[in-house]
Amino acid sequence: MDLLLNMTDFYPSVNATNGSGLNDTEDYNQFVQPVWQIALWAVAYCSMVCVSMIGNLVVIWIILAHKRMRTVTNYFLVNLAFAEASMSAFNTVINFAYSVHNEWYFGLGYCRFHNFFPIAAVFASIYSMTAIALDRYMAIIHPLRQRLSSTETRVVIGVIWVLALLLAFPQYFYSATEQLPGRTVCYIQWPDYTNNTTMDFKKMYYLSVVLLYYFLPLCIMGCAYLVVGLSLWAGTIPGDSTHRYREQLIAKRKVVKMMIVVVCTFAVCWLPYHIYFLLQQFHPDPMQLFEWRYIQQVYLAVMWLAMSSTMYNPIIYCCLNDRFRAGFQQVFCWCPCVPAGSYEGLELKSTSYLQTQVSVYRASRTETSVSTVLQPTEEECCGAELPASTPISQTTLERDSMASQSAPNTPDSPVFLRPTHHGLVAQ
Repeated sequence: MDLLLNMTDFYPSVNATNGSGLNDTEDYNQFVQPVWQIALWAVAYCSMVCVSMIGNLVVIWIILAHKRMRTVTNYFLVNLAFAEASMSAFNTVINFAYSVHNEWYFGLGYCRFHNFFPIAAVFASIYSMTAIALDRYMAIIHPLRQRLSSTETRVVIGVIWVLALLLAFPQYFYSATEQLPGRTVCYIQWPDYTNNTTMDFKKMYYLSVVLLYYFLPLCIMGCAYLVVGLSLWAGTIPGDSTHRYREQLIAKRKVVKMMIVVVCTFAVCWLPYHIYFLLQQFHPDPMQLFEWRYIQQVYLAVMWLAMSSTMYNPIIYCCLNDRFRAGFQQVFCWCPCVPAGSYEGLELKSTSYLQTQVSVYRASRTETSVSTVLQPTEEECCGAELPASTPISQTTLERDSMASQSAPNTPDSPVFLRPTHHGLVAQ
């Protein structure tokens, strides 16, 4: 594999020099494994792909199908889930098939796509997490500054993908296939500039990609979450703080904790792969690495760990966020091992609650006065916190119920309603 998630440069270089006449002994392929080993690796990879695709598709549905889940942070989570599901669907199984025998069955077109798309997907994933970290930083450290709108968030996501595709383009441009005696290989035929200049284009590109794809975004996220964590956890909650202030602080802590777990999981899963990659590129004698008897098993394990990062995020969301847990329980309600959950939790309980308030009003409208206390809705939504509420000023509670899908949360203090000739108004 030349860089990310494909087998283009590692194994062909055992018997050849990339880009300068591939040689191979007829019918020789040292990477043929016993059937039982292939079966075990196939179960491991296919299980990971199934969990990743199902989990990330459910995450996308939870966010896009529920209006109150469409926050700035959740839009970036949709982009992250899309990139990870796409990488699992279009790359992991193909890469496993190629790594088993180091034989390419899928033609030049897919060889180029196979070398090109994973880099773009990983870039989109890591920088979606970076954008979430910066959004959390702005929301918590600078709460008075203007936040990103939905349109601006989509623009940022589009810019992320444009940069990802541009950075991955050399992998597409230099991809090639070669027919060897007995098999076909997919590799990247890098230009040889070493005769004319001291610049090694291949190593410089690889080093730049590792810095941009791993170390730089992790440093940015580490600094952002360090400052946010100190702000949220360094002090104690004041004893005279309002109930809503406590709820908002707890909700912010939960969201930040969830994203820190996501980032740490990504870093741990990809670290062995990048160590393997850098060792292969900068070892004084890389051929010695490929002569090791168990190098293929090591590579398959390292690649599985890196790709498994795509399946952990939905599990983390489900375990650490009530909204996502309610959505997963709704999707898998048919499974006997899934406990029954409250689907109203995903909708912030606003619709059912207001309908209850309407029923109370209609049952009591003949009385001379009606006093109803509206409790604040739960605010822990994965993403940007809902804005501070303003007192209810709708002319009727029925109208408020009809607009409940877009209404803000109720205020901190109770609101007492009294009847007028128009209906209920805030007193």
